Amino acid sequence: MKNKIKEERAICKLTQAELARKVGVSRQSIHLIEKNKTIPSTVLALKISRIFQKPVNVFFELDEKE
Repeated sequence: MKNKIKEERAICKLTQAELARKVGVSRQSIHLIEKNKTIPSTVLALKISRIFQKPVNVFFELDEKE
């Protein structure tokens, strides 16, 4: 799964720590999601979507192999 959280965070001038605080997870969790080391839960993906006020599918998409 690919994601565009890092790019959107940069546009909004949010640090990983700030985004993490807003969605109720650790900074390390945001880091792992951005590096595609972990896939967020549906609830977390929806919270991220709400913070940036964009649909979830703007941030996450399946790789060709998935």
